Amino acid sequence: MNLDLADLHGSLADPLLDAMTFLNEATIRYPEAVSFAPGRPYEGFFEPEYVPRYLDAYLTHLAERGLDRDAVRTTLFQYGPTKGIIADLVARTLANDEGLSVAPEALVLTVGAQEGMLLTLRALCAGRDDVLLVSSPCYVGVTGAARLLDLATVPVPEGPEGGPDPEAVRAAARAVRAEGRRPRALYVVPDFANPSGASMPVDARTRLLEAAAEEGLLVVEDNPYGFFARTPSPRPTLKALDRDGRVVYLGSFAKTCFPGARLGYVVADQRVAGPGGRRGLLADELAKLKSMTTVNTPALSQAVIGGMLLTHDCRLRAANARATARYAAGMDTLLRELDRHFPASERRRLGVSWNRPEGGFFAVLTVPFTADDVAMERCAREFGVLWTPMAPFYPAGGGEHRLRLSISSLTQSQIIGGVAKLAAFIAS
Repeated sequence: MNLDLADLHGSLADPLLDAMTFLNEATIRYPEAVSFAPGRPYEGFFEPEYVPRYLDAYLTHLAERGLDRDAVRTTLFQYGPTKGIIADLVARTLANDEGLSVAPEALVLTVGAQEGMLLTLRALCAGRDDVLLVSSPCYVGVTGAARLLDLATVPVPEGPEGGPDPEAVRAAARAVRAEGRRPRALYVVPDFANPSGASMPVDARTRLLEAAAEEGLLVVEDNPYGFFARTPSPRPTLKALDRDGRVVYLGSFAKTCFPGARLGYVVADQRVAGPGGRRGLLADELAKLKSMTTVNTPALSQAVIGGMLLTHDCRLRAANARATARYAAGMDTLLRELDRHFPASERRRLGVSWNRPEGGFFAVLTVPFTADDVAMERCAREFGVLWTPMAPFYPAGGGEHRLRLSISSLTQSQIIGGVAKLAAFIAS
């Protein structure tokens, strides 16, 4: 039977999905190219023997809790609680690393942060008139999730300080309301955002929460990169600054532990009132949705990550000190090499500029040509370097002359050689 794409869900014809597929295929077609494209962690931090070591640590933990062999067997091999089996360990880690006091029952362990994002949007946005505000440029995972749910998004431009401008949030919410629709939530990555690399100062975070409160918005905070702040006193998360239960917090162990575990979590401690005066947590409602999608998050993945947390005394920030130093050095090298290849006079002549992120994985380069898939493939084919076009990260259009550079998976020598090749391509 042949199917017509027009008869399938409209998201399948969305250029956004094609753009990400093209980038993955280009990486496969040009395996020798230096790739500034993927935002994945450096593989040198992973060793195969760590997996059984962490699993053993978690099994020891279960035994110390008094579980006998049959109970351990059930915990690891059977369907488990929908909300997860290591919520207590995650709560301890959030307390140690972020100063967040989170009850384990307010947590839902998910199949990566992407599932948490999908569940959160599905629960919060009840009708066709509900609108999600997103920072622009924006991580494509959230706009893609909204597209799958037929949820409208409205972009809010980043301000000069980094992150969505609080005044622009107010203006966007009021414009949506004037159209007869409901601005329901705002999605934001306050620390080293993907794709821009921008981080919000503490004052801007406070003002953003004030704007959200005035406009009746929930805030969906996504924090995959906050652990890689190079300062000894990182900025508080929006959730840590939240005083009225406005922030739903998405976390991930992909960057801080390893992506293959596919483990994320949602902190959803908002109270939900139901029929007959019944009250519960938003986390309980997300668990209902999860029970109809992935049923539960794999116990083996949770056990391995749980063992890693236990091994490091539930302190991931300290455990990631070596990674943080490496990524900081990589970003410093990238910025230094851009300065070297594009001195001020050359920048003015070519119309080239870039931002200077304080940490994280990403920086953004502005160039004098259309930085699209055609240009990216030519760069890979003729100059041996890959990057990510920025245009797909702008929900309402824009970014055509910008490209994203990620240093996370590259060595120092690869960054140095890659910038030289990229500079030759731009000059051409």
